[in-house]
Amino acid sequence: MAGWFGALAKTRNLLQKVFSSGDAGEAGELDVEVAEETLLRSDVPARLVAEIVEALENAPRKASRRDLLKKLLLDELGDAEPFVWPAGVNPFVLMLLGVNGSGKTTTAAKLARRAMDRGLRPMLCGSDTFRAAGSSQLRLWSGKLGCDFTGGETGHDAAGVAFNAVDAALEKGCDLVLVDTAGRMHTKTPLMDELPKMCRSMDKRLAGAPHAVWMVLDATLGQNAVIQARQFNAVVPLTGIVVTKLDGSSKAGFLFSVRRDLGVPILFAGLGEGEDDLAPFDREKFVEALLGEGC
Repeated sequence: MAGWFGALAKTRNLLQKVFSSGDAGEAGELDVEVAEETLLRSDVPARLVAEIVEALENAPRKASRRDLLKKLLLDELGDAEPFVWPAGVNPFVLMLLGVNGSGKTTTAAKLARRAMDRGLRPMLCGSDTFRAAGSSQLRLWSGKLGCDFTGGETGHDAAGVAFNAVDAALEKGCDLVLVDTAGRMHTKTPLMDELPKMCRSMDKRLAGAPHAVWMVLDATLGQNAVIQARQFNAVVPLTGIVVTKLDGSSKAGFLFSVRRDLGVPILFAGLGEGEDDLAPFDREKFVEALLGEGC
């Protein structure tokens, strides 16, 4: 399984410039302009960059700016309990949202794998009826994993497909349903309007479903991913974030916008392309890997 240190190499290589002057890590040695430019280039939000630069400038001369930066970044991410599949909700219905290419389908499969490793029986639902053979990739994943699958053909009503998946999961005694939705741009109103309809359809079959709505964000998009999430959140309130492609991004600093701007916890992160490279989000490991610690 890929690790945090390796996955964050591109962003970390940028941030190392913040500490390029001096070897003692003293605040007085900090090149403020370099720090500000570097943090912004790694997509740390501008208002946080301003707070960081001010704090570093005003720190006692003998204070370690690395330790101070680490504390500021950890505080910004907040503290959240690791996600566990809720007990007593059968099936637990999770809907995954995101734009094309964000990694929703692969994430759904990796989540199913994690659930199976814990003795749970998942059902994968391919509700992408917008594209030709839109759910075929998820069907292949279900065969590879050996888990249940329900999907719809091109042109079918996505809300109906989601309803049928919940119905089938109840009949088969599945523990959870992972609903992979069609990739859609946040600016396309008709496709966005389909999401609340899917939620209402699932709720008709099982009161309270979907129990969770997570958005999958592509880390290579940086702050643009936050803009997308904000639009989705306005249509269907999000309860969690999954970040993919961290290993290919130099813009991982955008994650510091997620918590404050959206108020939604980051639950999982894709650290590589392997089946088991979806890790629970760990703010300590994330920040340490950004700053070159824990190698």
